[in-house]
Amino acid sequence: MLLGLDGYETHSVHSARAALEVASSISPDVVLLDIGLPEMDGYEVARRLRSLPQGAPSMIVALTGYGQPADRERASLAGFDEFLVKPVKTSVLNGLLRSIPVH
Repeated sequence: MLLGLDGYETHSVHSARAALEVASSISPDVVLLDIGLPEMDGYEVARRLRSLPQGAPSMIVALTGYGQPADRERASLAGFDEFLVKPVKTSVLNGLLRSIPVH
């Protein structure tokens, strides 16, 4: 909601499968993705996003409560570009988003 107020076009989903479906249909520039998801964890979602036939998002950002070094390493190996631990300051997220080239 805050990102929409800042002028970003946003799409929100509530499952891993929905995230993959939406990403396949809209080809987002950025995906903000939690790691602790039911049915399929965020690591697997990131791997699948990276292998989309129409192209992966420019950036996949972990936005998660997991913050241990092992979590960061696993996220990097799964294809995440950035790793933010909740709660994330709006200024930090906006700064990251402004640095991303858009399609």
